[in-house]
Amino acid sequence: MSLKTVLILLGLALATIFALVCVLLTREKTPRSCQHLPPEQEDTEDGQSLVFADLTPEEMSQVVRYLQGNLGVPLVEASRAKPSDNCIASVDLQVPAKAEVLRFLDGGGARPAREALAVLYFGNQADPNITEYVVGPLPTPVYHRDVTVQKYGGKVPYHRRPVTGKEYMDINALVQRELKKAPHFLAACCESDGTSLVTLTTAPRGFKSGDRMTWFVLFHNVAGTGYYLSPVGLEVLVDHRDLQVSRWQLHKVFYNGRYFASTGDLEQEFVAGVLEVIILKQPQADAVLGSMRPRRPPESPGPLQFEPQGPRYSIRGNRVTFQGWSIAFGMNPNTGPRLFDIRYRGERIVYELSLQEALALYGSNCPGGMSTRYLDGSFGIGRFAYELVRGLDCPYTATYVDRHYLAETDTPKTNQNSLCIFEHDSALPLRRHFSDSQSFYYGGLRRNTLVIRTISTLINYDYIWDFMFHGSGAVEVRVHASGYISSSFFHGQGTDYGNRVGPHTLGTMHLHHIHYKVDLDVDGQLNSLETQDMEYEFVKDPWSSQNTIERPYLRRERLEKEDEAAFPLNAPMPRYLSFVSPSPNKWGHPRSYRIQVISFAGKHLPTNSSMERSISWGRYQLAVTRRKEEEPTSTSIYNQNDPWTPTVAFADFINNETITNQDLVAWITVGFLHIPHAEDVPNTVTVGNGVGFFLRPYNYFNEDPSVDSPDSVYFSSEQDAGACGANPLACLSSAAACAPHLPPFHFGGFLNL
Repeated sequence: MSLKTVLILLGLALATIFALVCVLLTREKTPRSCQHLPPEQEDTEDGQSLVFADLTPEEMSQVVRYLQGNLGVPLVEASRAKPSDNCIASVDLQVPAKAEVLRFLDGGGARPAREALAVLYFGNQADPNITEYVVGPLPTPVYHRDVTVQKYGGKVPYHRRPVTGKEYMDINALVQRELKKAPHFLAACCESDGTSLVTLTTAPRGFKSGDRMTWFVLFHNVAGTGYYLSPVGLEVLVDHRDLQVSRWQLHKVFYNGRYFASTGDLEQEFVAGVLEVIILKQPQADAVLGSMRPRRPPESPGPLQFEPQGPRYSIRGNRVTFQGWSIAFGMNPNTGPRLFDIRYRGERIVYELSLQEALALYGSNCPGGMSTRYLDGSFGIGRFAYELVRGLDCPYTATYVDRHYLAETDTPKTNQNSLCIFEHDSALPLRRHFSDSQSFYYGGLRRNTLVIRTISTLINYDYIWDFMFHGSGAVEVRVHASGYISSSFFHGQGTDYGNRVGPHTLGTMHLHHIHYKVDLDVDGQLNSLETQDMEYEFVKDPWSSQNTIERPYLRRERLEKEDEAAFPLNAPMPRYLSFVSPSPNKWGHPRSYRIQVISFAGKHLPTNSSMERSISWGRYQLAVTRRKEEEPTSTSIYNQNDPWTPTVAFADFINNETITNQDLVAWITVGFLHIPHAEDVPNTVTVGNGVGFFLRPYNYFNEDPSVDSPDSVYFSSEQDAGACGANPLACLSSAAACAPHLPPFHFGGFLNL
């Protein structure tokens, strides 16, 4: 073999070796895909939680078809219905009575009949009214029964109905017609003929029962940004109480601190040159106050949470299980998220945990702002929980769940991916200790929680609703506020009611108060209420009698009556307040769950206000009452438009009944005062704007239940902490050395608008 041939072969061999090395190096740099393992199956309840499941679209459609064929009156689809028509306003699950459900879940009884609650507006009747029917059994209904009088003690007057989308459209058409009567004024003040202005509703609507007169605030509308920060100073009061739309009229006009009888009068004063006009340029999308468009190009992506072996929680239908937790979840189109049958280690802790209401109460020197007391349940907290944005609203790899509702239409709607479930690593130890004396060791456990989240967009505000389940057996409920502030036109002494945040924009002060229902069943249904707090006693020093010592001691008290258990908002409350069971734990203390409220609420509406009873739940940061089937909610969607004669007044729930060894409910109010400031533009940030409460085990167990967690870490000075067998954290370098499977980004949240 010639030298040339040898050199050629040697060169080829070297090239082959080099290529193989490159391939191997490349393979090492490209991690394998994560292999998802099926989560440990903890749920053996065999579909029992379906008793709480939201209605399916098919069930909703069946109810609509049944009502259309069996009521004997003409029904117009709500999206087209005039006030003088009959229509189906909404269809939702009729949650069965608790006694029936527990007989089924715990006693082997029959499954309760599956039923729907249908709300109908009867405008085409001699006595227009709102009627509620229970329809069943599903999926093929054959009966309906009127439950209105049973629930509310009488008929519900028609004027209390929430305003429909069709009614808003008709009001907007009226406003546009009226604006055409002031063309010169609009051209001068706003560079508009009126069509580029948008209206924002206020509520309630008047000053007494039967009124339906609403102030509408006008803003410059700029595509792609929130109009809420661009008021033009013009507000109109519309009387829309008549069932005939043609008889509605514009009742009053407000502009820049002055009131006028009509837009014609406003125009007349402008033409006469006696009206002071603030000239506003039509905002441009790239420079408008409050634009959320990015100002810088994206940089490298931030940290990403992922599960190397797939989710450790399991979802079957409407139930999720995770490391001993089991929760049935759902969504009421009006009041929003609701959870049932919350169990830990097989024991029911909470029968029902549900949002009840969200109040936003404003101050301003403009009529729209000063009269606004939004009760968001009447608008639809659950209905307006839209699709969540993967990777921002929730972790990218969270599980996303669709929610269905039927409201103001005969056809069910779906908000895709509008609820998310994920395990969250809080980057904080749940517990830990480093021992530096006697023996040397480290023990700890990461604070991982299961989170159920949904986000409601209610006009300008976005509320982030979180329900969190900890390894210690604690439940955490939290709400954060974001979105746009609502604003008024800045004039006169506007800063008495907020801060100026733009050339002509006043960020108006307001409060957010949120109400929850918590039906705790601690070691059974029969519970009592116990408080614990500290006092000091001055005693002689036992070993030095000439001296005294201030010794803290524990003051325990059992509250016997509902009146004792109603704690006024912002008043001092016992630091420890617990639902206690008659049964003791291993150490002789009653098994209990403690309620710990975290809130910065504003002041409640004065009790001498004509509308205070409609939000009387807000009097109390915590009120504990006996559970009654006839007191399922603390408020009503009908309270918004008739707060002067509330359909449900929570204050009536508190009548000094005994609360010892009874089935009890805790009603919790959390909230915060918000004085908008420059940093609320473009949006209110969630930092510092979160409130909520904890349900924490208190002698319920014999020790912290998280000691059984498979995530526990312990190693001593005598062990090799870097060995996978001794320390599970040392296994991460190999167990988590994989690339997460990220589904393609998709968003369809604009489809149902």
